[in-house]
Amino acid sequence: MTDEGGKFRPTDRESPVGDPVIRGDPSVAGERAAKAVQFDPDDPESLALAAETVQAFSQNTAGADDNVFMLRGAAACAALVRGEGSYKSAAARAGEGVTVSFIRKWARVHDLPESIRRHVARGRIAPTAAKHIARVSGQARLKLAWAILDHEMTVRQVRSVASEINNGTSVRGALLDCGLELGELTVSLPTDVYTELHRRASLHNETPGKITGRALAAYFRRDQS
Repeated sequence: MTDEGGKFRPTDRESPVGDPVIRGDPSVAGERAAKAVQFDPDDPESLALAAETVQAFSQNTAGADDNVFMLRGAAACAALVRGEGSYKSAAARAGEGVTVSFIRKWARVHDLPESIRRHVARGRIAPTAAKHIARVSGQARLKLAWAILDHEMTVRQVRSVASEINNGTSVRGALLDCGLELGELTVSLPTDVYTELHRRASLHNETPGKITGRALAAYFRRDQS
């Protein structure tokens, strides 16, 4: 996928499966970052640890409010799938009580792009909502994730929108069905910038949003990051 400037924007994981990219980042995980576990699907010992982690993750509700803990479980699921070769084999390796559906859902969360996973770790996107983001593909993932941030969507709304998208409805259309607008957000600007933006919008018979959109698009093309 590309943005308006033609640069590729990832909608899947770019770093190796099992790498603690976010769990190992002190700015997100704090002191726990130093103890972040890497699950290597090509290492038998690491794969055994992943299987143990998935088994514990499937039964442990104590960490349900700990988003970094949830990402660790998701990483273990993804590594186990990669190492075993299938969801079914991964579930069997993890042991009693671990279903294929459980493995699939969390492995897909691990496959989300870093920009979304960071918001999961920060607590701005609930892990249960992330599972529904992971059900859709391509740019729809990013659009749905940012709509969650801008409109404080409930998990029920996210599930409904994801289902509509998978049934062929556009992201914008699915959000509109919930009374939400794609691309609408509130920002705070320095007073001088705010004043000049409105002045120019009035003089050029445009909305502040259109001017801001063009300016940001030009900035992103220059920045290329």
